[in-house]
Amino acid sequence: MQNFDYQRRTFITFGRGRENEVGSLVKFEGGRRVLLHYAPDALRKQDLLDRIKRSLDRAGLEVFELIGNDNQPTRDLVYHGIIYCRQEQIDFILAVGSNGVIDSAKAIGAGALYAGDFWDFFSGLREPVHSLPVGVIVTSTDTGAECSSVCMMTHFIEGVPRKFAKNSPTFLPRFAIINPELSLNMPARHTVLGAMDTLAFVLESYFTNTTNVQMTDELCEGVLRTIVNMLPRIIEDPNDYDARANLMLAGTLAQNGMCSLGRETDNAPHLLEGEISSHYDTAPALGLAVILPAWLSYCLHHNVMRMSQFAQRVFGVPVNFNDPVISAYKGIESLRVFLMRCNMPQNFADMGLQQVNIHNLVENLVLDYGPTIGTYVKLDANACESIYTMAYTYRHTTRTISF
Repeated sequence: MQNFDYQRRTFITFGRGRENEVGSLVKFEGGRRVLLHYAPDALRKQDLLDRIKRSLDRAGLEVFELIGNDNQPTRDLVYHGIIYCRQEQIDFILAVGSNGVIDSAKAIGAGALYAGDFWDFFSGLREPVHSLPVGVIVTSTDTGAECSSVCMMTHFIEGVPRKFAKNSPTFLPRFAIINPELSLNMPARHTVLGAMDTLAFVLESYFTNTTNVQMTDELCEGVLRTIVNMLPRIIEDPNDYDARANLMLAGTLAQNGMCSLGRETDNAPHLLEGEISSHYDTAPALGLAVILPAWLSYCLHHNVMRMSQFAQRVFGVPVNFNDPVISAYKGIESLRVFLMRCNMPQNFADMGLQQVNIHNLVENLVLDYGPTIGTYVKLDANACESIYTMAYTYRHTTRTISF
């Protein structure tokens, strides 16, 4: 296990009706003039914003509003929020929604106290040091950003959306209110798409070259089993409170840094997928569902026993000690079966991409990230081309029905 430093200051308030306590939480953190930053999704939650405003009003706080979006924030939105915070002398930001609005709140909070251009943080010119305090009310099962020190941004370069990420403890929210009731009746497809990101984050921690990490191995495996067990329950019954509660907690644990303590992590699947969604305007979760099995297949022989361990502990595949490659392949196939149960695509054609310029995807990867990506297995241009080709050419015989 590697040396590590770990601290998470985010106070989690979990359970039914806890959003009604938000006023006292903001007041405890010293807030007086509050920017209520919410996504359109929050408007669809019956009486949610009214209840939040009443709670803030009872605490004697002034409220200002800024509507964000459900997707990753753009620079223009953040610039607007920074100017608004300075004009109205905002001293606390309350984000209500999912990853997109939480990330824009983080960027606005850091940018409001920075004399330069907040984009300096994402271009590597400066490190964020100070931020307006941020609180979060989670409204869906696809987050994890509420306890994460990572902030994601989208910026269009020559008409192509590119993703930028910055990791800093400055971005950690002061508190996160997680009420699974707020995600009830959320369309099953949206829930599945969000869970794919959680799944990918954990797999990127689990497949590591760091040895003697049994504790975090088991944590990763527990989160993965929770996703595998809870997601089909939610698809069958979108109002299953307990299943949504477990899935929301899995999302928090997947991105709060605990799964990666003391171990090397690998973000290659997200980088590989990022080129697909940027160039073909597809949902990132769909690309991850296609890329993950292809990436695991390419990396299988790097550490067959770890792949067999994944198969056994997550999907219950018996380990074939005479030929562990068989167990490893069964684990990857079990993942594919799970994804099919969730009506996720198995190849590019299932995503609606009949023709994909793999050479162009690889060229852009090399241009953006250098000659290799990844750490578990360092992937050069030829390796990336092989993974994209597997994702393109994989064939299956059955499909689940749409929901």
